[in-house]
Amino acid sequence: MAEAVGIKSMAQTKTIIELPDFVTVRELATYIERSPIDVIKELMSNGIMANINQQIDFETAAIVAEEMGYEVVQKSAVLVPADPEAEEEKLVWRKILAKEDETALQPRPPVITMLGHVDHGKTSLLDVIRHTNVQAGEAGGITQHIGAYQVVHEGQTITFLDTPGHEAFTAMRARGAQATDIAILVVAADDGVMPQTREAADHARAAHVPIIVALNKIDLPAANPMRVMQQLSEIGLVPDEWDGDTMVIPVSAKTRKGIDDLLEAILLVAEELRPRANPNASPTGVVLEARKDKARGIMVTLLVQNGTLCDGDTLMIGRHYGRIKAMYDFTGKRIKKAGPSTPVSVAGLNGIPSAGDSFTTVASEKEARRILSEMEVEVGPQRARPATLDEFFARLQQGDTKTLYLIVKADVQGSLEPIVNSLEKLSTEEVNIEILRADTGIITENDVMLASASGAVILGFNVTADTVAYATASSEQVEIKTYNVIYHLIEDVEKALKGMLEPTYEQVVIGRAEVRQVFKIRNVGKVAGCFMRTGEARRNAQARVIRNKKLIVEGNVTSLKHLQENVREVKAGFEFGVRIGEFDDYLPGDIIEFYVTQKVEAA
Repeated sequence: MAEAVGIKSMAQTKTIIELPDFVTVRELATYIERSPIDVIKELMSNGIMANINQQIDFETAAIVAEEMGYEVVQKSAVLVPADPEAEEEKLVWRKILAKEDETALQPRPPVITMLGHVDHGKTSLLDVIRHTNVQAGEAGGITQHIGAYQVVHEGQTITFLDTPGHEAFTAMRARGAQATDIAILVVAADDGVMPQTREAADHARAAHVPIIVALNKIDLPAANPMRVMQQLSEIGLVPDEWDGDTMVIPVSAKTRKGIDDLLEAILLVAEELRPRANPNASPTGVVLEARKDKARGIMVTLLVQNGTLCDGDTLMIGRHYGRIKAMYDFTGKRIKKAGPSTPVSVAGLNGIPSAGDSFTTVASEKEARRILSEMEVEVGPQRARPATLDEFFARLQQGDTKTLYLIVKADVQGSLEPIVNSLEKLSTEEVNIEILRADTGIITENDVMLASASGAVILGFNVTADTVAYATASSEQVEIKTYNVIYHLIEDVEKALKGMLEPTYEQVVIGRAEVRQVFKIRNVGKVAGCFMRTGEARRNAQARVIRNKKLIVEGNVTSLKHLQENVREVKAGFEFGVRIGEFDDYLPGDIIEFYVTQKVEAA
């Protein structure tokens, strides 16, 4: 919640406050420094029934505030991230483009990716667009799926990437590549905004990509566009119909309604973005997908981002190389050249590269082998290592960054809001805090991948990370820090901004067990009878009880027994009894995580 800005003047008797497009009753009460009960009473006197957590629009909030002696101005929702230049520095193709002569740059087709919930019709919309607006001159329909295609609308070409979802979108960013100019967020008009919709919006905004909302399934009887637009506003995507910055286009993949409007919206946004490239430069781009074809051998789908790729060019992609023996467009037609924003499928490489790897060209295969023999070639571009809180101040002083990216997860909304508010207040002119995601629930692999792609730190309050998230965080070098006191969380971030962090301690999970039975022992209390699933339990370790993915309690292991014998450790596959501190409320099905705390020296 942004802070209200009060401006007092000698000539004014009223205080001016800025209010956003939508605000909850509780937030409005904070803005005008009155009790929420007073706000609710004022709303009731105007014929509006609302509870303390209900959102009201700007006009309604303004009436209440003015009745209570304030002058109100509207604050537009800020959808552009604070520091897009910092993000662009990581992207290989933008670095290449920055070196081009401005006079050599020419307009290129915009590149579009569709994101959203799995059941909201992304694939159906892509199919409708692909089969009704295919590239001029195509004769037999789509003959080959290469993960991308082009359409023509009003004489202008648009490139669509057919990706599995925002996970692939973010995995590409994590490797230093970004192929997308505009993201289409597909939302079903009957279902509305779902958790995966929120995640997709987070990923697109973290990538500093403009978002257009395709409001799909508008033809269904259960469609409720107004409710969906309200939900979109709540996640920061205020529709342009409501004086916001997000274009919301009603469409139907079934009836094909609104498809031309969606394409028109894409061209309008692209006109503002002005995507450009130098078609005469040495060709560079990104790998979209790669596979082994029984008939053609290794086939690699590329998106040319700068220059013009020609049949017969020699490609270098990480450790792989090869002369292009054949090049096909998205229809399966063999072509000789491919300019910027063109997707092509090529044959001739000696290995299978990864999606997100960047490609360049060299003079010959002999030259490629010479380069590989002289240097250690990394597979794909080197991404910027995510900052840890320990090293952030050092990077800040060196000028490597001025924005601390955070992902915040908490157990309940009541904890999340004050944490986010406190963190936002730490931003200064010298350093900015940008919260890429603030949500409730456990820390997941998706959170880690977003952190990896954006160089963010994950902060958890009264939550833990699932097994996959811990493993992914380790491989991606993402820092996860968890707290059970809000003050400690805020204090650590504040110290990181000031370079005052002391050596920290890292929790390392050594084993997980499942509670099978609960025993009551005289003079001892309740003991959890467990089965050790993975790793090991140790007598000198700490442990936490997790129930339905929520943290219940954590503390020291006070008793560890196997077959009535006190033991120092229990390995996976064995049954045992355990007590954690004075906790007595074990239930069958609880998960007990055993962990040790290791000291990590500050960078």
